[in-house]
Amino acid sequence: MSKLYLITGFLGAGKTTFLKNFINELSDFRLHLIINEFGKEGVDGEILRELGTVLDEINNGSIFCSCRLDKFEEVLGKALSGKPDIIIVEASGLSNPMNVRKILNQKDKFSDVEYMGSICLIDARQFLKVYETAVVIKKQLAVSDLVLINKTDLASKEQIEEIKGIVKMHRPGAGVHTTTYGRIESSWLNPAVPADRQPEEPILQSADITLKKYLLRLKPGQAPGKLQKFVEMFLDDTYRVKGFVEADGEIYLVDCVGSIYKAEKFEGKPEHINDLVVLSGNGLPVRKSLRKAMEWYPEIVEEIKK
Repeated sequence: MSKLYLITGFLGAGKTTFLKNFINELSDFRLHLIINEFGKEGVDGEILRELGTVLDEINNGSIFCSCRLDKFEEVLGKALSGKPDIIIVEASGLSNPMNVRKILNQKDKFSDVEYMGSICLIDARQFLKVYETAVVIKKQLAVSDLVLINKTDLASKEQIEEIKGIVKMHRPGAGVHTTTYGRIESSWLNPAVPADRQPEEPILQSADITLKKYLLRLKPGQAPGKLQKFVEMFLDDTYRVKGFVEADGEIYLVDCVGSIYKAEKFEGKPEHINDLVVLSGNGLPVRKSLRKAMEWYPEIVEEIKK
């Protein structure tokens, strides 16, 4: 029997950093990671490979949507054949996991899974801004067993208390803890919400048509400063901008949440370079701001895809 933890959280909540800490907490066990990203080119998998844990990636859509559900079931079955002690599934930040229990309760497929619950991460700095516009946040909270309010060092006490109130409204019985840098304590892992009180949705789900996704294929050899100015022109109209970019002979991981630009040197050798995934939603004029940025900086983007 393999235990399974589901990790959820909206874009930029700190799931990847949390996973590094979580894996360290579970270092005495045989682990298998399943990483899901909404874009075609995965970024988190490249970052997590350095941990040396067995890892599978499922990209280009949510594992809980009918478009990728078959692939998720196939990968999960393969993981179970290796008989790991613990399977950790990191869902896309845009996923709706309301059908997770129905998927895992298919005893003809997953009789060897013991579902330990969902751990949902919240970005204390951005949560109140995106809560009303991103429907999946409410869905992720609705099935959570443990909620970690992350990045509390970047939010005020008043903001944190307001977030706690919203979380308790959605999941009155869930464990709620505040943290920074994705830290977790093993004592927080006890399930807090009985399974029979968990809301569910049908196994087959359709894609969320309110989401907007663009792939920017950049020309190589960008200047870091000019790249930042280009991205900042449309950043306010996005949920997340993420990808590996070659600039001045170095590889950078661009990882922007909300209006904050962030790019750090990356020492690995990612498979996909110069591809930026831009994620947005209804009510955000990202298409218009992207067009304007490309007019101002025509030398940066080679191709744009939806």
